[in-house]
Amino acid sequence: MMTKRFLMLTFVSFSLLFGIDKAYSQGFLNKLKDKATDKAVNKIVDDDKGKNSPNSTTANTNSNNSSSKTMQNTQGSGLNNTAPDVKENIKSAQEALTAKNYSDARYSARQALLGIELEIGQNILKSFPEKADGLSYSPGEDKVTSSGIGFTGLFIQRSYQNDSKELKILVENNSILLTSVNMYLSNANYATNNPKENIKQVKYKGNRALLQFDQSSGYTLSVPFGQSSLLVIQGVNYANENAIMSAANLFDIEKIKSELGEK
Repeated sequence: MMTKRFLMLTFVSFSLLFGIDKAYSQGFLNKLKDKATDKAVNKIVDDDKGKNSPNSTTANTNSNNSSSKTMQNTQGSGLNNTAPDVKENIKSAQEALTAKNYSDARYSARQALLGIELEIGQNILKSFPEKADGLSYSPGEDKVTSSGIGFTGLFIQRSYQNDSKELKILVENNSILLTSVNMYLSNANYATNNPKENIKQVKYKGNRALLQFDQSSGYTLSVPFGQSSLLVIQGVNYANENAIMSAANLFDIEKIKSELGEK
């Protein structure tokens, strides 16, 4: 025991004399502890670490006290999910612009645009039927989101379902998704179908579209329109191609185009 303690103290003294960084010494002691099989050496290392960290016990005590005082929240109604006031933000943008406060003017203008997009999204949702193909929708699951910069990032969604089937409609303004769909539509190799990928070109109310089938997710109909908009209709547990196309025809794409100002 005395020999081991002497060796340990000798190493520490050597480190101090030659200016070895304290953190390096501590790291060495940790490695030595991990590799040691002798309980006595482990105890020496632990004792030395305890001496080098006089506040460690206090820190643990404070941590325990802090944990015991943590209170679980049981009240609160959340945040109000309201769109920005368009008129108020336009007024604020004008005032900021007059005062040459361009940062505030830009912020208010974007807030006004965000409010407009969210209102457009709600109008599109209202154009959807309350029931589709015998399936009901849950109002609480409707989604309208926007980035507030033009129509880039506008996203509208509604789901209809029962215990065994689901029909989901999405309206998106996403250039990446639109580019992917247009890539297929402009490729002559997909003029009719591609059995290997289970994807084919179809017509949807006079619009070129893609219909895809996946064994796990079902049917997906993608209809690009306008400059940057995309209508996506997904069907889970639909029997065949005719069934999903019949369900898709329940939605008014012309109404969607009109609300978005697309042609």
